[in-house]
Amino acid sequence: MPRRDAAGASAAAGRLGPQLWRAARRHLRRRLRMSVDAVEHLVGGLGTSILALAAVLLLVLVALASVVGVGLAMVPSAAKAVRLAANRERARLSRWDRDLPLPPAVPTSLRDVLRDPWFRRECAFVGIHGTVGFGLGVLGLSLPISAVQNLLFPLYYWVLPPEAGGPGFIDWRIDGLPDALLVGLIGVGWLAATVALNPPLAGLQALPGRRLLAPPRDVDMSLRIAELTATRAAALDAHAVELRRIERSLHDGAQNRLVAVTVLLGAARRAMLRNPARAVEILDRAHDSAELALAELRSVVRGILPPVLDDRGLAAALDGLAAGCGVPCTVEVDVPGRCAASVEATAYFVVAEALTNVARHSGAASAAVTVRRSIDRLYVSVVDDGRGGADEGHGSGIGGIRRRVQGHDGRFTLTSPPGGPTTLLVELPCGS
Repeated sequence: MPRRDAAGASAAAGRLGPQLWRAARRHLRRRLRMSVDAVEHLVGGLGTSILALAAVLLLVLVALASVVGVGLAMVPSAAKAVRLAANRERARLSRWDRDLPLPPAVPTSLRDVLRDPWFRRECAFVGIHGTVGFGLGVLGLSLPISAVQNLLFPLYYWVLPPEAGGPGFIDWRIDGLPDALLVGLIGVGWLAATVALNPPLAGLQALPGRRLLAPPRDVDMSLRIAELTATRAAALDAHAVELRRIERSLHDGAQNRLVAVTVLLGAARRAMLRNPARAVEILDRAHDSAELALAELRSVVRGILPPVLDDRGLAAALDGLAAGCGVPCTVEVDVPGRCAASVEATAYFVVAEALTNVARHSGAASAAVTVRRSIDRLYVSVVDDGRGGADEGHGSGIGGIRRRVQGHDGRFTLTSPPGGPTTLLVELPCGS
């Protein structure tokens, strides 16, 4: 008995090892992707912080000139500079996170400037982003630069004089390859610091923009009401379309099969006394029709909510879609845990409709599906290398995808230039 328990424990440990290795690789890929994205955001934030710093300097100049009465004529120019810096940051954050609507026209008089709630918040933003945001951007970029310099140092140390030291703050004498390898080892530490610190630095750099560039409370409420009204209409429209699809599937498929079964059973009952052999043949046909009706009913049920989605999760369901696609398709899912059932169902049907379009209309040789979760957002991407030119107005099912996504208060983007590639991006809120 103890020997059997030890063998079972050994087998369990053997299965656990590969699972832990796969989990570690997924975690490492996710952290590297987050770090690369953070560097991109920090670069963009550094650019907008330079604009914000220029706007701050102009505001200070106008304020000093206004003391002696000659700066009032420069107020509209300063307001335009502040609004320009703020709008560039709004555009950057809208690509990264939720949409930040643009404010109305720039105020042109001193009274309008002082009474404009948008402008007051934008002045606070440029003051913070032009100083703190600039420092965070410089710090965030210095980490990967230092990592690259130190990691590559063993490849070029020999062209430098030994007393020159290493890159950055390394000022000791480099006498040979062991010292250069030590500098490279320090580069590994810089790389770890980049992976660990850059994502929170990027979030901290974007925080003033998210807080101060959002609409004032009363304006934000009006915009949100309009947005919810539009998404509610889209959800009702998508629901009505889905009901019509289910009704059409039942009417054209299972209902006709069941009518045929009824007719055949009636014919078999009439033939039972006159020609029993004929009755048996009719009953066999009725049995086949009943089986076809059951198969079509199962197909309709799977179209409402696939059982594999509920039983095995989104990754397994998407693997099944890719296996049945007429175009070679790769699937990469990076979604820790489970999302809400409605979110997973929406992502599943988006990918199903997109792959159907790829197989029918694109002429593609391959397709790629990527699904990842970032905090409270689920991102779905379907890319194919087909001929491009996808148009929502030509009945290709893209309108249905948009309505389904809008019904979930999500975002839908389609990029399909002539000649390809076609990229479909969907962002769905999925809770924290």
